Amino acid sequence: MKLGTLRAGGRDGTLVVVSADLAHAVVARDIAPTLQAALDDWGRTAPALAELAAALQAGSADGRFALRIEDLAAPLPRAYQFLDGSAYLAHVERVRRARGAEMPPSFLEDPLMYQAASDGFLPPVGTIPVSSEEFGIDFESEVCVVTGDVPMGVSPAEAADHVRLVCLVNDVSLRNLIPAELAKGFGFVQSKPRSALSPVMVTPDELGDAWHDGKLHLPLLTWLDGERFGAPEAGADMQFSFHELIAHAAKTRPLAAGTIIGSGTVANQDESLGASCMAEKRMLEIIRDGKPTTPFLSFGARVRIEMLDDAGRNIFGSIEHVYQPYRR
Repeated sequence: MKLGTLRAGGRDGTLVVVSADLAHAVVARDIAPTLQAALDDWGRTAPALAELAAALQAGSADGRFALRIEDLAAPLPRAYQFLDGSAYLAHVERVRRARGAEMPPSFLEDPLMYQAASDGFLPPVGTIPVSSEEFGIDFESEVCVVTGDVPMGVSPAEAADHVRLVCLVNDVSLRNLIPAELAKGFGFVQSKPRSALSPVMVTPDELGDAWHDGKLHLPLLTWLDGERFGAPEAGADMQFSFHELIAHAAKTRPLAAGTIIGSGTVANQDESLGASCMAEKRMLEIIRDGKPTTPFLSFGARVRIEMLDDAGRNIFGSIEHVYQPYRR
């Protein structure tokens, strides 16, 4: 099933079940007022939501209405936690090689992960406000999962039972602010503003054979100003599965229902498939030519991120934004 959140209904919006073609929806308030409430009581709400989804598909759901993506907030307008990994070592290796650094052997066994902003996510379509182009504006096209309650110390095999939903994210980055923050040795804050989630989140069964071994095996498409920027296959070169990322995050603490785990920038060893962020394209230029020639984003740039199934249907809806100057 596919779940979304209407902007109407306060900070956490109103939970809706969405049809497979993203054309219609039905409010699920009688089952759970918000997606977070549904995740908190998943054992009860999931079967009821699935029943409502089946009725929606059959055209028999009371209150069925035509859905406008513009009316949706992020599926989780705010989340208790967003932990973003870096599971694609092709991306990590290129970034390090461009600055003359080798990749430590430990990166093959121990995932990189940081705690990202989760107190608010941008709606799936609209604008992304940034204070200055000088910050080095970038996007990062990623896949995410949302967990149920995860006990501390779970194994990757056990973590598989705690994946509730899958979605996409544009993990907005301000590249020119990153070096100074990392130099402090204390992680990202200013360089990682609010991100944007896809219009809907889906249960893993909705993905069919594309979801297996804790990975999503489909191309992740990124478009910049109407031109295809990249289409790397999200499962092909993922060093750490989502099950492994969940286990890594839960090594020393439990995870609350509604925790979002990100894959990191999707990348393949095959460079011909393009990139999922401007930084990687620039790194490849440095490796090849000794300097980058592609600038970071300017105001007015339009980025679209989406994933299609084997029949060409848009699974999660499109994340689509124009970057604009921030005005208070």
